[in-house]
Amino acid sequence: HPELEDIWENLEKIEPAKVIPVEQPPALKLPLLPFQKYGVGWMLAQEKLDTASIGRLFKGGILADEMGMGKTIQTIALLLSEKKKPNLVIAPTVAIMQWKEEILKHTDNALSVHVFHGSNRTKKQSDLEKFDVVLSTYSIMESAFRRQEYGVKKVGHAAIFKEKSILHKVKWHRVILDEAHNIKDRSSNTARSVFNVQGNYKWSLTGTPLQNRVGELYSLIRFMKADPFAYYYCTKCPCKEIAWRFSNKRTCDSCHHTPMSHVCWWNNEVLKPIQSNGYVNDGRLALKKLGLLLDRIMLRRTKIQCADDLGLPPRTVIVRRDFFSDEEEDVYTSLYSDVARTFTTYVEAGTVLNNYANIFELLMKMRQCADHPDLVTKKKTDNQQLVCMLCNDPPEDAIAAVCKHVFCRECCVQYCNSFDDERGESPRCPSCFADFSVDLSQPALEVAGGPGANANYSKSSIVNRIDMDKWRSSTKIEALVEELSKLRREDKTIKSIVFSQFVNFLDLVYWRLSRAGFECIRLDGTMSPEKRAAAINHFMTKPTCTVFLISLKAGGVALNLTEASRVFICDPWWNPAMDRIHRLGQHRPIKITRLIIENSIESRIVQLQEKKTALVESTVGKNSNALDKLSVEDLRFLFVM
Repeated sequence: HPELEDIWENLEKIEPAKVIPVEQPPALKLPLLPFQKYGVGWMLAQEKLDTASIGRLFKGGILADEMGMGKTIQTIALLLSEKKKPNLVIAPTVAIMQWKEEILKHTDNALSVHVFHGSNRTKKQSDLEKFDVVLSTYSIMESAFRRQEYGVKKVGHAAIFKEKSILHKVKWHRVILDEAHNIKDRSSNTARSVFNVQGNYKWSLTGTPLQNRVGELYSLIRFMKADPFAYYYCTKCPCKEIAWRFSNKRTCDSCHHTPMSHVCWWNNEVLKPIQSNGYVNDGRLALKKLGLLLDRIMLRRTKIQCADDLGLPPRTVIVRRDFFSDEEEDVYTSLYSDVARTFTTYVEAGTVLNNYANIFELLMKMRQCADHPDLVTKKKTDNQQLVCMLCNDPPEDAIAAVCKHVFCRECCVQYCNSFDDERGESPRCPSCFADFSVDLSQPALEVAGGPGANANYSKSSIVNRIDMDKWRSSTKIEALVEELSKLRREDKTIKSIVFSQFVNFLDLVYWRLSRAGFECIRLDGTMSPEKRAAAINHFMTKPTCTVFLISLKAGGVALNLTEASRVFICDPWWNPAMDRIHRLGQHRPIKITRLIIENSIESRIVQLQEKKTALVESTVGKNSNALDKLSVEDLRFLFVM
């Protein structure tokens, strides 16, 4: 293609943006650290960067500092340094209220803010354009785009047309994606909704720009409309399109050549060589090309690189190991025998990967049993309340598969990540065994289940299913109570966060800690943004509230909990959430305690984590999602075969 001759050679000749660290914006009350001033300077330089020598502009970029280094405050400083309206910030639901609070707290009302979410949505484009900053969520963007693409509006009795959503009508000065890896699947409705937003400058904020595959970077480059890297090209004519446009499924809308004549340049130049060759030969050359591009559109700093500026307190991680009680061991041994027998049957029949849904559920049961046997033995509800078909908990951020079964969104992500597309593996529904097809970007379902007999718990909570007067605690819960009681005796001002993947386990922990005299608050995926913000604010501002119980499914992104200096991780999996409190604003030394039951699935998971982490870091660097992919050998290790 005539546009693509010598593109890499020309790109190599272009120096990355020349950065001049900015001075502290007068309206910003929080002092910027030196590396943050450099970051804001880099962002301003990117917006002024004109690579006219090859006729291309990089209008924006990717700020990929590690979690906890102040990407939000650097972005606010950018908004103040080059103050033009309107700007759109798209963030996960849990983060939008935090964005609002950060802007109002640190800018002395220099920026006007509107939260476009829930019932608080203006219907006039002109009203939106009055604000300096409009905050919205990925789910709002996706639903607005879906109505725009598939909805119709009647005019009179005849004319029917699709109407652009208000968010897609506005020509934004900047469009900023927080936790931008949410659009890593380029074909999802969420990604497509973001691609179609109009903006002069496009920014992606993410601590994990590459989570699993090199192909995921394409979504961020496509969002920027980086020319030519994001485009499709025709091999038979000069046709060039930013999107795949084949309305009749047979010929290009622009040049009328077939789909086979059109290629995604990113796939040809970067993705396919790496997939085919790994890190040698053409794959090595493709990685070099990728590095050339990222040097010009991405800024990545780590806490280690900026240690002098950050001044973060030390972080220590310890593992507390306990053993089952005799009663717990009897239940676990019985469960393990059934599980191992089932797994052995699959191994002997050579059908392990065909039965991955069953195996995933078996692993989940063993993990739950290590927390408390009641999570397995009392999982059935008398009134058949809706539960996630993977974790058997009330569904958090609930979504439905095509087969109509309901799951937690995060459970679906973990389950789907367990399969390797490149090896032809495909998931099946763990309930009906149909091909597992689910849109991870769909809006959350409204799941019935208000307060039950116990006002602090939902109707479907395990606390409302068992006689709590006769209930017995577990080794894991008592280990947690012992650790927290020790802390309370040493220093009553220390605040702690308790992470678990299982909502019902957090219900039991809440019940036990409340009776031990601890004031707790909790956050899970069933809560609205306002309730989440209220819970976080309560924990951060009320001295007597010393324990925050967080579901990993809800607390996986965008939490700023610097009041806490202790973390307890109750059930080991691949996402330890250790950086949630080790971030700017934290002054006390951080201590993270992982609670492990010896001679259980948990101790095997920890060993496997160490093995897989070493392997991943020796090849492609930090890549947490790669840990999700359990091979047959990994499963044999977990089931001690």
